[in-house]
Amino acid sequence: MFVTHLFEPVFNHESRVLILGTMPSPKSRELGFYYGHPRNRFWPVMADIFKEPYPETTQEKIAFCHRNHVAVWDVLKSCEISGADDNSIKNPVPNDMNEILSQAPIQAVFATGTKASTLYQKYCYPLTGIPIIKLPSTSPANCGTSYEKLREAYLAILNYL
Repeated sequence: MFVTHLFEPVFNHESRVLILGTMPSPKSRELGFYYGHPRNRFWPVMADIFKEPYPETTQEKIAFCHRNHVAVWDVLKSCEISGADDNSIKNPVPNDMNEILSQAPIQAVFATGTKASTLYQKYCYPLTGIPIIKLPSTSPANCGTSYEKLREAYLAILNYL
């Protein structure tokens, strides 16, 4: 299925870290925001590392990101993908990272998973020159990584704020 990314990037002029996924999952697209699957651990982990309550609504998640100087987007603008299977991606078209990098003092770029990291390295890094730091995926499909290991890995974000 051909999918076009429809979410705006979440950032402001004080964003210091950029966190990139690959492409919103079908559930995220249905709900209209990043990491929308109810079993995705992104928002619980982020709330935990920032010692804040879990942001429930889209507006709360955007406010959370702005307050904590975090930008959230995805590497891809469009691609062919089967469901939420990153390994099925074909014909990827990257987003223009300069949309954020030209407007925010980004100190580090993180990928939420191997595929996001690989795609960034291939399509975005040659243009940005900013290396990416790979974090484990928070997807429910990545059940082999415990919540504690996710939390420990995501603590690295705090080093750049």
